[in-house]
Amino acid sequence: MINVRELSNGIKVVIETVPNVRSVALGIYVRCGSAYENERNNGISHMIEHMMFKGTSKRTAKELARETALLGDDMNAYTSKEITCFYARVLDEHLPAITELLSDMFLHSVFSEEDLEREKSIILDEIDMYDDAPEDLVQEQIQKLVWKEHPLGYIISGTKENVLRITRQELYEYWKKYYVAENMIISIAGNIDERTAFDLMEKYFAEIPRENSSLTMTDQWKAGIIPPHYASGKDYFDKDTEQVHLCLGYPGISHDAPENHTLAILNNIIGGSSCSRLFQQIREDKGLCYSIYSYGSSYSCTGTYQIYAAMGEENVKAVYNGIMDVIKELRMHGPTSDEMEQTISQIRSELLLARENTHNRMHNNARNLLYRNRIISVDETMEGLLKVTRNDIYDFMDRYLDSTLVSVTMAGNFSECAELQSIFNLF
Repeated sequence: MINVRELSNGIKVVIETVPNVRSVALGIYVRCGSAYENERNNGISHMIEHMMFKGTSKRTAKELARETALLGDDMNAYTSKEITCFYARVLDEHLPAITELLSDMFLHSVFSEEDLEREKSIILDEIDMYDDAPEDLVQEQIQKLVWKEHPLGYIISGTKENVLRITRQELYEYWKKYYVAENMIISIAGNIDERTAFDLMEKYFAEIPRENSSLTMTDQWKAGIIPPHYASGKDYFDKDTEQVHLCLGYPGISHDAPENHTLAILNNIIGGSSCSRLFQQIREDKGLCYSIYSYGSSYSCTGTYQIYAAMGEENVKAVYNGIMDVIKELRMHGPTSDEMEQTISQIRSELLLARENTHNRMHNNARNLLYRNRIISVDETMEGLLKVTRNDIYDFMDRYLDSTLVSVTMAGNFSECAELQSIFNLF
């Protein structure tokens, strides 16, 4: 059973009781990410995520780490474009302890100057790590490319210049501005009584203040008033790599778009599984690459659709043409009845298997509440998938996967392979 309640300060809490398991997953979701930032403070949301593990007025960073380890060492956090999430999965008996620890981080983090300067060095190394990973690079850069100067195109970790420049005071003020009750959702799933779980959240999180009425910075973006405009383009990155890394981008859809079920089926057919056309035709039949896949990136009021592949320099043109052929063929003739049936069966299995894990339940419930303001059941999802027709697929592809809309990013050894530059110029 899944219920949504509200703490006395306005924080929404979604609780799913899962009997016959020993775990409980707890997630604190904050509407705060790189899409809420500006050019000067890009990266600040990610810095806050790091700094909240560096000590509170009650615990040092080492004490936080030690207590987490005693509870099973399964606590972490991530920052995305629209969300920062802190989560943990523990034995049911440890829920009170992990709840108190997380609330301490949310209410009493200190952001000391000494820790901040040390953590800046770590974040700079993290930026270098992603820059050294061409698979991540081309996929992040396609977002930057198509959203131009809009905050949705910002790199989540920010720029090195910003990381070095942002002060402790800026960090603290941003934290106080966005880590407020109206911006937060708490999701719990596992072997826990609903009333007990709610009382715990009220005890430890009701002190988080409500939103300051003077908020102005990116509130229009937060409310979905200023959606970004997709602009196609292309860019390349000279990297000393053995393979060439290619990412194609198209316009996509928001989390709550009516075409979500259509996209789920279409993506599975294009490149979302080992039975997909891209995987079977380009990897299995032709042996042109090892890694190739597709996925949708959805946000509050827009999205992208992306295809990634990595291959040898000699196969770049063939892989690119193969991808375009798959898209063209689907646009012209649509999926087969067997593909539709197989895909729906596969998605159903994935949905049901995901329910076996309390962390997946916690995360899915939170995302539904964040982006759709209600809980979507597996049965409702399946009903939506079964209603998708071949005409829906045609309409989606005509609108979003037109060849004139494609964007391209590529990373490879351009400086030593003149042919690579020539091929890129043809795209």
